Amino acid sequence: MSVDPYREIVFDKDGDGPAGQAAELVALARRGVTDLVVFAHGWNNSPSGATRLYADFFAPFPGLLAPGVEAGYAGVVWPSMMFSDEPVPDFRALVTTLPEKERTIVRLTELVALAPAEEAAFAEFGALLRELADVGGEGVAADGAVPDFLLADPVETCAVFTGALTAEVPETLLGDGLGRLWKGGREALRQAAYYVMKKRAGHVGERGLGPLLAEVARAAPGLRVHLVGHSMGARLVAYALRGLPGALRPVRSMTLLQGAFSHYAFAARLPHDPGRAGALKDLQLRVRGPVVACHSRHDTALGLLYPLASRAARDSASLAGPLGRLVARDPRWGAIGWDGVQGVPGAARRVLPTVLRDGVPASGCVSVDVAEAVRSHSDILRPELAGVVVSAARIGRR
Repeated sequence: MSVDPYREIVFDKDGDGPAGQAAELVALARRGVTDLVVFAHGWNNSPSGATRLYADFFAPFPGLLAPGVEAGYAGVVWPSMMFSDEPVPDFRALVTTLPEKERTIVRLTELVALAPAEEAAFAEFGALLRELADVGGEGVAADGAVPDFLLADPVETCAVFTGALTAEVPETLLGDGLGRLWKGGREALRQAAYYVMKKRAGHVGERGLGPLLAEVARAAPGLRVHLVGHSMGARLVAYALRGLPGALRPVRSMTLLQGAFSHYAFAARLPHDPGRAGALKDLQLRVRGPVVACHSRHDTALGLLYPLASRAARDSASLAGPLGRLVARDPRWGAIGWDGVQGVPGAARRVLPTVLRDGVPASGCVSVDVAEAVRSHSDILRPELAGVVVSAARIGRR
């Protein structure tokens, strides 16, 4: 590890972790740590991979800190799957993350590889996708929200995803034989896995990290906590705010690196449906300092594939149109890591050079365009981003 003191916080898929983790963080405060930076990874398939990510990201921090700041560091290790620019998840990674679904995953990937042109194969594929996502025979998921594409006709679903990826009209694809539609089948598999991981990230944040931070805050009320999350890990740390009792406010800053959740998450009203609010409405107020969303137009995973997933998985308000009219870059389905915070009045907007020169505003939602440094979804090991985190935390040299 590149920094010291460093601790790892481990959660399983249910948000449970080994006993004593909060006590270890409290012990850091009693040793003189004033500020604790907690980072949640977005995709990793092993604890060692997560540790390497944290070692690389935290490496610049000691040289950025102001005199008198005693920083501690923690990395959240949770069972996640990559949400990368690759068109298809490797099934071995899926099995590592979802071992209870191994037989289902193996058969799904066999179908994608073989690309049979029979309708029966697509019917089997659709049933297996529902099994992967724990959608019952009546089209009901455990949390009550079921992605449209899991309920639609599998041939239509694959045609829609193929059309979204190739800019072709889905209806015309149906006349060319079914074999071409497995390009959309590969994307449907990816989106089903994304749906599972999205639910898991929110669950681990709300039921795992949030309560743990509350326990630490009660025992060490002076410890300032700074949350950082990448991709799905950004969703995890944001949902941790839900798990904090309203009276406790230990989080002094939160930095979201290429966050894979809705840009309307903190909105009190959705612009396209004023009767509804974002999933994290006003929870930014539980952060004493700024909530910083770093975004980049070069992030194709969030610019194209995230909106596709969000429209399919009911992340926003309107589902009036048929599945075949899905538009990938409809602003309703945007990611916070693509264009920053939306729908929050007064939210500040900055570019990276300005932030590195003048700092981050002291409070409120702040969107920082980091396209100058971040060229893809996973391109976060940049000293400039470490500088943004330090600035948001107000622990850096002036």
